[in-house]
Amino acid sequence: MTRPLLALTLGDPNGIGPEVVLKAARDDRVREAARVVAVGSATVLADQAERLGLGPVHAVQDPAVAAPPGALAVLDTGGPGAGGAAYAWGETTAAGGAQAMAAVARACDLCLGGLGAGGPEAGGAVDGMVTAPLSKEAIHLAGYDFPGHTEFLQAWTGAETVVMVLASETERGPLRVALVTIHVPISAVPRLVTRGRIADVCRTLAAALRRDLGVETPRLAVLGLNPHAGDGGVIGGEEAATIRPALGALRADGLDVAGPFPADAFFGRAAWSRFDAVVAMYHDQGLAPFKAIAQGAGVNVTLGLPIVRTSPDHGTAFDLAGRGGPQGGGADPGSMVEAVLLAAQMARRRMGG
Repeated sequence: MTRPLLALTLGDPNGIGPEVVLKAARDDRVREAARVVAVGSATVLADQAERLGLGPVHAVQDPAVAAPPGALAVLDTGGPGAGGAAYAWGETTAAGGAQAMAAVARACDLCLGGLGAGGPEAGGAVDGMVTAPLSKEAIHLAGYDFPGHTEFLQAWTGAETVVMVLASETERGPLRVALVTIHVPISAVPRLVTRGRIADVCRTLAAALRRDLGVETPRLAVLGLNPHAGDGGVIGGEEAATIRPALGALRADGLDVAGPFPADAFFGRAAWSRFDAVVAMYHDQGLAPFKAIAQGAGVNVTLGLPIVRTSPDHGTAFDLAGRGGPQGGGADPGSMVEAVLLAAQMARRRMGG
């Protein structure tokens, strides 16, 4: 089996990102599925590895250069940045945001063809990236005007349409939830739910399911915007005016889409298990039930990018940062492990392996 090379960004150094990267890199399933290199501050990673008993680490200049046996290679992105200390567990700082974003930008460049690899068509220096959590507040303090990874990576790569999807393997089969709108206020959602956006999300999702996950004929379920999917127009007209016409046009183009479904009954009765993916209209409509079902084993994947990118489905967990030690404890790396495994699967398909 081909083992792709994946870049693991450290996320916010004040959170659990470095810890889950260190732990995931030691996981036997990860070692079997992929080669990994951490991307971020080598100083931070080495210090936290020593404090948590998760070392050693080895700084490299080229991600393809293997670390000594038993060590994790880290591609150093430099000092603390934004005029702050290297890290301060549990605190929201501009330095933490600056470090997190420097690692994301470097890893993305490596995927796109860093170190002279020739761009995405020729293959990058790494085959995909897995991003540990960052703090949206911290990156704003550092001067970045993006709500999070997804929007930054879309801008950095020039991708026309991106789709945020949460994925998990469950007893009932794979659960995948895509979002029409992402990190926007609820008040802005209705005007952003347009026929064009729904069509773009469904087409991008279906194409990625075929290419990256091997689903030959994707079946998509689309949720309504309003309670009870509008209840025949009694509780809102977006379903009749926007969502149903968009789905009709997609069906005319040969896409297998169903809906709009009322969100509460759809998840409550496990109707999602009959489909390859679910399209939700806004963030909490899709992700609240997803996280309740996935129980911490979910993976965030950005579809529509020219690169492979996944992430754990949790945040920085500042309250847990630094609580582990040489005797164990601390943050659970399960979601990070699943994110690496999914990235490896997607990268292998893109590599033809």
